[in-house]
Amino acid sequence: MATDFKSLPVIDISPLLLKCDDPDMAEDAGVTEVVRQLDRACRDAGFFYVQIGHGISEVLINRVREITREFFKLPYEEKLKIKMTPAAGYRGYQRIGENVTKGVPDIHEAIDCYKELKQGEYGDTGKVMEGPNQWPENPQEFKDLMEEYIKLCIDLSTKILRGISIALCGSPYEFEGKMAGDPFWVMRLIGYPGAPFTNGKPENDIGCGAHTDYGLLTLVNQDDDKTALQILSNGIYESTLHRVINSSPQYRVCVAFFYETNFDAVVEPLDICKQKYPGGTGGSQVFKRAVYGEHLVSKVQTNFAM
Repeated sequence: MATDFKSLPVIDISPLLLKCDDPDMAEDAGVTEVVRQLDRACRDAGFFYVQIGHGISEVLINRVREITREFFKLPYEEKLKIKMTPAAGYRGYQRIGENVTKGVPDIHEAIDCYKELKQGEYGDTGKVMEGPNQWPENPQEFKDLMEEYIKLCIDLSTKILRGISIALCGSPYEFEGKMAGDPFWVMRLIGYPGAPFTNGKPENDIGCGAHTDYGLLTLVNQDDDKTALQILSNGIYESTLHRVINSSPQYRVCVAFFYETNFDAVVEPLDICKQKYPGGTGGSQVFKRAVYGEHLVSKVQTNFAM
């Protein structure tokens, strides 16, 4: 089970990044060790740290959080200039309590951003998500900084998934092409208010209720203090149930980048995983196919108290 763990593994992925454009990367001893660690982490925890060797500068990582915090410190009226609405493709700012998990309002505010879709690119399904991202004009460098960060996150995610693909006994490119050769992405810039305390105990510390992510890979850049991958692996890798708790009085910031399949990808178990686990893990569960874009639209249309 992906919930039976006591600590999160720390993986130095630099050998993988060094060789990830080499078609023979799977034969490299350094890559083999990274792949082993990725496989173990995906099976046992569903989470892992890539604090070492990820190739994104700490200066940029820290600045992304800092500028996000600067935005959330602005007056409410200023933040509402990029208010999220269905007409805006569910892109933009949402106030505290507007995001809902299993019917319960979450104690966080956020800016939601998505890969921008061309008009008519994915028919009626894609129409819901069409429109440009709503970047605030204040702070001034916000848009440029975030777009630079997004490009680096896409590149890093692609390379990590090549290692995971090898871990599933496939070629490094199993997730590319029709599955994720043109990956959709989601980024949520999230602010969690400090919890109010009564008699020394937090009154409400649930920043986000218990849930599982539903895409391929999530990169989390946060303050210190069933998914597509589950289906594609035919249950070999489970999505870990998790929630966000801020039990301190301090405001916390988290930048979550979700690397997904192609918007119109039909997500179903990879052939290599069906061959290895024809009935799913344990031989009892077979995962049904799903179209990623349809699943995403169903989520964004029900996740908010508008």
